[in-house]
Amino acid sequence: MYRLRISILASIVLFVTATFAQENQDSIAVVTKDWKKTKVKKGVIWKQGHFNNLFDSEQEINYVEIDLKKNLKKLYFAAESSELKPTSQLALEHHALVAVNGGFFDMKNGGATDFIQVDNKVVNHTRKKSDRGNALLLVSKKEVKIKAATDTLYEAGRYPNVMLSGPLLIADSSPYPLTKNAFNDNRHPRTAIALTGDDKLLLFVVDGRNKSSHGMNLHELSSILRWLGAKDAMNLDGGGSSTLYIKGATENGVVNYPSDNKQFDHEGERAVANIIYVK
Repeated sequence: MYRLRISILASIVLFVTATFAQENQDSIAVVTKDWKKTKVKKGVIWKQGHFNNLFDSEQEINYVEIDLKKNLKKLYFAAESSELKPTSQLALEHHALVAVNGGFFDMKNGGATDFIQVDNKVVNHTRKKSDRGNALLLVSKKEVKIKAATDTLYEAGRYPNVMLSGPLLIADSSPYPLTKNAFNDNRHPRTAIALTGDDKLLLFVVDGRNKSSHGMNLHELSSILRWLGAKDAMNLDGGGSSTLYIKGATENGVVNYPSDNKQFDHEGERAVANIIYVK
């Protein structure tokens, strides 16, 4: 019995040691990455990187870093109340320079499934509460906040632009507890938004469902955002919806590899209900 206990304890120690070693290796790979950087405009930088072995997987990542000191007043939402349109189409219609898909939506009837308010006008109310809809993105001309969702209507009275989505990934620089379920634990294409400690906003997309990019679970997504300096972050709609648009960067402006057409190209966009964009 004693030997059995020692053996079990040794196995646990080895597992924990290996886990920490892998995490340390992954974090170093991210922070020392020689990202391909493209200046979109002053204070807006597009970064792209491919990893052959991150989280023991292959990953293709694109994100835009926005200096809020220079661009806060140019940050907007666009939303359709009962339609769905590709991110690139919504971006074109609203003269966006950079755009990313937003929250979850009703694939049959259009519009968001969670509360969204644009320029003080409620576009959609929450249709059905869910565990993943636990985070708020709040935008005004003075500040951007990402926080746990409590009283959404109270926040809507204080901020002209409010988006409910989630799950919340990071709060005050610490991982936010995630429920154990398939949505959180399985790898998919992901879209997230994060605030850093030096007043930057990150619009982040990782591709998935392809041998060239496996996608991430939400624990992995939370980790990489923390390594990139996020102090607050939330997940947005992912899967086939994950799209990052940069005006003029490609033929249709899409710089990542949306998965809805099952091809690793820029053509596989899924129509969505809303976007976050810089004008």
